[in-house]
Amino acid sequence: MRLFFEIARTGFAALCLHPLRSGVTICVVMSILVPYLAGVGLSHGIRDVAEDSLRFGADLTVTGIRFGRTVPIPLSAVDAIRQIEGVSEVVPRIVGALSLGKNREPAVLVGLPHGRLPKDVTWVQGQFSDSSGMHEFVVGTQLATRLSLKVGSIIPPFYRSAKGERLSKVVGILAPDAPLWQANLMLTSLETAAQVFDQPDQVTCLLVSCRAGYADQIKTAILRIASPDSSRGTIRYRVASRQELGSLLPSGWLHREGIFNLHFVLGFAVAILAMLVTSGAGLSERRREIGILKATGWQTDEILLRGVVESLLLCLAAASGSVVVAFVWLKWLNGLWIASVFLNGVDAAPSFEIPFRLVPVPVLLAFLISAIVVLSGTLYPTWRAAIVPPRDAMR
Repeated sequence: MRLFFEIARTGFAALCLHPLRSGVTICVVMSILVPYLAGVGLSHGIRDVAEDSLRFGADLTVTGIRFGRTVPIPLSAVDAIRQIEGVSEVVPRIVGALSLGKNREPAVLVGLPHGRLPKDVTWVQGQFSDSSGMHEFVVGTQLATRLSLKVGSIIPPFYRSAKGERLSKVVGILAPDAPLWQANLMLTSLETAAQVFDQPDQVTCLLVSCRAGYADQIKTAILRIASPDSSRGTIRYRVASRQELGSLLPSGWLHREGIFNLHFVLGFAVAILAMLVTSGAGLSERRREIGILKATGWQTDEILLRGVVESLLLCLAAASGSVVVAFVWLKWLNGLWIASVFLNGVDAAPSFEIPFRLVPVPVLLAFLISAIVVLSGTLYPTWRAAIVPPRDAMR
């Protein structure tokens, strides 16, 4: 046992004997692990935000369909659904995409009834007024940054409506630490949104809250309702429960995360090749060092044990450093650059707080990957040099 510890101690000495080689090895492994940990942590954080939004959302989401395509719902459908037994609340909502500014910045306009608009909320700087002659909007952090908007800014008419166009006023800016979905959001009243999209008495969806145990019964009742539209015929309803919407989240994130992981599998292969070079396949001094050890009486298994200890110390240092750097990247640098890989339309330097979560499994996997990469790149050349005669190894 004493001999074992003495050989292991020489592995640490070998690590310090060649600081340049050790530093290059650690940097190669970290260059692969840091983006991997940052990407996986960011993916988990975004997924958590999406799940929280569903968890605190409505029990049922109702949309209209015609010929298998989504169409607006007449506002009169609110009263029909509200009369169903077990329904506690029906909130109409308008959601639509538009572009603002000379650079056509994408934005998502959300219209809610006046009673549902936020007032005196900590993550909104400013609030809606009770009466105003202009359209009022609360703008997301990233959109406000790109368009140089602040509370009180006036937006010229940016839409065409049968009722004419009005000036719009920014009455609030969402805080950077607000939920992720606020980045390109424009929040306004239901009436304003209907005028902006020129769709009077129409909404895109209905958010239905149900009393406990009534969700399935209400869903069945809504599916039986047909909403007549005098101009275009009958509109049928599609109803999605909170659980059904939640089941759609993993497929989207797993697809993007899978593409991300595929690229890093190729990176791991390149890292192993780099390890082969830095550990001795391309360095004659490494072979001479092993030849000298063989000439002084070291056995092949002892040299391999010395190499394993050296490699484990290298992978431990690389994996630990990768976790620290990934945390700094996501926390202090706010996911600089990598956030735009997972979130479409986000700037390289996000103007809002990026959610992330470094869970134990990816961290442990990083240590395992580090060990595989380093051991794969060091043990083979060490073994090749240890089995040849010392005279040949020292050439």
